[in-house]
Amino acid sequence: MKPTISRAVDVPIDAGTVWSWVTDLPRMGELSPENIGGRWLDEPGPGARFRGRNRNGDLRWWTRVKVVAFEEHRRFAFDVRTPFGSRVSRWEYVLTPTAAGCRVTENWYRIGSWVVRKFMGPRVTGRADRPGYNVRSIEHTLAALKARAAEHAAA
Repeated sequence: MKPTISRAVDVPIDAGTVWSWVTDLPRMGELSPENIGGRWLDEPGPGARFRGRNRNGDLRWWTRVKVVAFEEHRRFAFDVRTPFGSRVSRWEYVLTPTAAGCRVTENWYRIGSWVVRKFMGPRVTGRADRPGYNVRSIEHTLAALKARAAEHAAA
């Protein structure tokens, strides 16, 4: 499956450290402009479930999430579902070692039905242009990861 949106950034820190950040659900809100954290419902790993919490201004919502790839220090992917169980999207972080640290690629796959995309999603999230917003969101998250990596490397 080809991502709907894909962006990447090189960071001056190893993939293991970045892995620990992108799988630290309670602290994900420090990197993301929309996600405000999450919590594991199962032991982290393939097939694990977690609950994500999000916000847009005064709107707040949660999602049911299932991990579809958990390759330590390499790949973390998960499917987002509505509270009713319908698949909405897939998010993926791919970490590739480089000579100076690693490349972080964040992918978003649009999966949900047109009903979810046109009616439920905008009503719940307040975002009519989800792909347009997610481009900015991914770029924000990757910039925050790069800044954290630079601080960590300098310490």
